[in-house]
Amino acid sequence: MLEARDFSRERFTLDLIEMDTSTATVELAAEALGIAPAMIAKTMALRLKERDILIVVKGDGRIDNRKFKDYFTEKAKFIKAEDIEEATGHPVGGVCPLGLIKPLDIYLDTSLKAFDFVYPAAGGVNTCVKVGVDYLAEITKGIWVDICSE
Repeated sequence: MLEARDFSRERFTLDLIEMDTSTATVELAAEALGIAPAMIAKTMALRLKERDILIVVKGDGRIDNRKFKDYFTEKAKFIKAEDIEEATGHPVGGVCPLGLIKPLDIYLDTSLKAFDFVYPAAGGVNTCVKVGVDYLAEITKGIWVDICSE
């Protein structure tokens, strides 16, 4: 286990997994880890009118536009690739709900609750962490939502 790593100005301990290959997509990460794509915790950066947010869903999950609009009262708009690092501090393919350069509201889709633990990226295109779903909610102060398609 690695020394406690300060991802969000709070101390917690997670095992950082560094791979020899890219884990920048759900498919690549799942293949590198030898797990089902659904177990990857896919972090998506979205821009609302007044703020940026992160939504974490199971790897094969898709945002349901109607559910999103009903919850956030506006249409889902992804942050442009060239603006991701400025918004989160992480490169495209390494965006995670930890170690952000500025506070962002984090929403966790209920699709993650199908698993005891998931694998979100860890700030690099070849890194991830294995984290319990409840612990992920605790350390990110994530807000549970139901915004994915069935």
